Amino acid sequence: MAEKQILHMLSPLKHVSPFDVNMALDAGYDAAVPYGSVALAEITGLVQDAIFSRPPKLGVRTGIFFGGKDALLALDMLEAAKKAMVPPFIVSLFADPAGSFTTAAAMVARVERRLRDTHKRELKGLRIVVFGATGVVGFASGVIAALEGAEVTLAGYDGVARVARAAEEIERRFRVGVHPADASTPERVGAVLGHAEAAFCAGRAGVRILDAAMLQAAAGLLVVADVNAVPPTGVEGLEVSADGAALPGKAVGIGALAIGQTKYATEAGLFRRMIESTKPVALDFRDAFAFARDLVR
Repeated sequence: MAEKQILHMLSPLKHVSPFDVNMALDAGYDAAVPYGSVALAEITGLVQDAIFSRPPKLGVRTGIFFGGKDALLALDMLEAAKKAMVPPFIVSLFADPAGSFTTAAAMVARVERRLRDTHKRELKGLRIVVFGATGVVGFASGVIAALEGAEVTLAGYDGVARVARAAEEIERRFRVGVHPADASTPERVGAVLGHAEAAFCAGRAGVRILDAAMLQAAAGLLVVADVNAVPPTGVEGLEVSADGAALPGKAVGIGALAIGQTKYATEAGLFRRMIESTKPVALDFRDAFAFARDLVR
């Protein structure tokens, strides 16, 4: 009998996301076992229970997934799991809290392709503003873009304090600088947008972030991406299925469903990579972006 592909799915929240469970099983896992309300201090014990219950040769057939809705906590859990390994007892790991790493990766990859195809531009040196920057998708997309050499501004809808703390954390963890900005009024949103060449909209579902007048006034804006599919969408005039559609002013837009197609394929593909790999792997937002980038090229 072939050895089972087993995925242990850990979340600090009460429930593991059914979305991720379905994705894992459809990707090919034989069993996806959810664990809710998991604390960071419990990771070592859970990981070592998983690694020592199977011989080392089956480490590659054992995976641990980290969910929740906190990007930094998921990364901390991933690092704690790495430290809990006792070679040759090693298993595969994958962090994607609230689907944020694969969603952010898909958004940045789609924007990068549109920039290249439409404007012959790259991410390096591009001026990007991130709305919804303290959420998991906005935070992750800002980090990905900054690591690729973009000049990233985190826009705070409730002022500058929270995005300033996020910027400090990004610099501390990833050794890359981003800028905080106050976007608490329509006038301040317009001012931040006026300096940008690309905008990532990753705000709460059903919240309009950019209206047509703001887009029209942003003369240097090239690309706008929105991950919100719930009406009203984050960007006025941007259809959820758009992939390069013209917006007011000079920019083109990428909608939530277009981004979602790449996100779905990225998460499924990374689960399959864990299943098919000949040695254990550890995957986070960087791996998600590399995968999404290859998908859209």
